[in-house]
Amino acid sequence: MKYVILNHGTNNPNYESDVKAFEATIGACREEDVDGLDYVAFLKGLQPSDEVYLMGGDGTLNWFINGLGDYEPTLPVYLYPAGTGNDFIHDVLGQVERKPVLINEYIKNLPVVEVTQAGNEGSKICKKFINGIGYGIDGYCCEMGDKLKEEGKKVDYTAIAIKGLLFHFKKVTATVSVDGKQERFQDVWLAPSMKGRFYGGGMMVAPAQDRADEALSLVVFRGKSKLHTLMVFPSIFKGEHVKHEKMVFVRRGKEIEVSFDRPTALQIDGETVLNVTSYRVKA
Repeated sequence: MKYVILNHGTNNPNYESDVKAFEATIGACREEDVDGLDYVAFLKGLQPSDEVYLMGGDGTLNWFINGLGDYEPTLPVYLYPAGTGNDFIHDVLGQVERKPVLINEYIKNLPVVEVTQAGNEGSKICKKFINGIGYGIDGYCCEMGDKLKEEGKKVDYTAIAIKGLLFHFKKVTATVSVDGKQERFQDVWLAPSMKGRFYGGGMMVAPAQDRADEALSLVVFRGKSKLHTLMVFPSIFKGEHVKHEKMVFVRRGKEIEVSFDRPTALQIDGETVLNVTSYRVKA
């Protein structure tokens, strides 16, 4: 038997056509909804010959890996890309293709992030992630994108980023620690930690990162001049921003801590967390 796990509450405007394309490719499947599904109980109740397909993007995949806890599926689990962001597929295949990809090996031993929010230091968010943690203007873009979605408006993350750089997002001072070595950076725009190369719908923020490697990449993007930063920023889509060695610093390690001198939004595989003062990642 084939099963497909769908996100019926998705904001993807192409959802219906994606479902039809999935059915044409995979055939008839029994449907389950991501909302409220006990993934572990569901998977344990299936037969060894069964197949499971996730249909969605990075958000659906993140929902799934965190729903599994420590459980590792023994039967085949595939991801069929049908989201507004498909950075995992982009990283694995080199491009976004509408075809199922076996993900069992990719969802093992994933890094965990612990997030601290201003005014809520005693209760920290702790989640696994499969692509990356965005902290800074990348988190700000997700925050603004969420607001536009709530208002039923079209989201253009590139436009949000440009306006943020020029007017709305204020640079921060970041203190980072990678495997115990601490550094301090001023005029920071973003400081993500990456398991894969891509986030944000195609931004190659960590071009040298290999998701098969246990170590993660911390990327610090700084720039004193707004205009110069705006000129360099688009190069992040091809991973060429790292050539600007006075602006971009890459550190690799298994334990990473980042704190800002003021709270900003953060994103975990595209999910927004507000008022974040720091995060800690362990591979």
